[in-house]
Amino acid sequence: MRVILAEDSVLLREGLAKLLADEGHEVAAAVGDAAALLAAVELDRPDVVVADVRMPPSHTDEGLRAVLRIRATWPEVGVLVLSQYVEKRYAVELFTEHTECVGYLLKDRVAHVGDFLDALDRVAGGGAAFDAEVVRQLIARTSHGDPLQRLTPRERDVLELMAQGHTNGGIGRALHVSQSAVEKHANAIFDKLELSADGYSRRVLAVLRYLGS
Repeated sequence: MRVILAEDSVLLREGLAKLLADEGHEVAAAVGDAAALLAAVELDRPDVVVADVRMPPSHTDEGLRAVLRIRATWPEVGVLVLSQYVEKRYAVELFTEHTECVGYLLKDRVAHVGDFLDALDRVAGGGAAFDAEVVRQLIARTSHGDPLQRLTPRERDVLELMAQGHTNGGIGRALHVSQSAVEKHANAIFDKLELSADGYSRRVLAVLRYLGS
């Protein structure tokens, strides 16, 4: 896998570069600001970009805005946001605009190196990898007057895990239920949210309803 890193902390950037190289991945570029990230992707498209949210010059949301631009311009490039912060406005936009090859992890909640590498593989493979806390904060942002109140607690658990990018099999393992039970919960969610399958993925529509404003 070819990766471009964008992280303004030199120690973390170099550490991630070494970790990825040790795992057999190619680090095509490792940069410290959003402008350099965009230039690197334009020059040499990677499989995945790993980017922080807050980078120079203002240390607000440059990294996440650069990621959104990358997804709009080069949708074949996967993006994995790795940050200490949930930038809610752009995080919702990232997920609702692009439902494949995308992830958002919180640095202080990555308990094991394997969790990060697994998320990277999922994003590179066309899936999604959202930290549960990111999903929780996005849900809190959009909970008022929510039609999702019709869902049972178990159905909400299933939908939250969908929003993190898990397959039905992964949801079943997390909740200790069978895959057929997950499928029944998913169909109940689709019915309660009145989602049709007319040319669209009901799973994606359900997640968008869950996270959308």
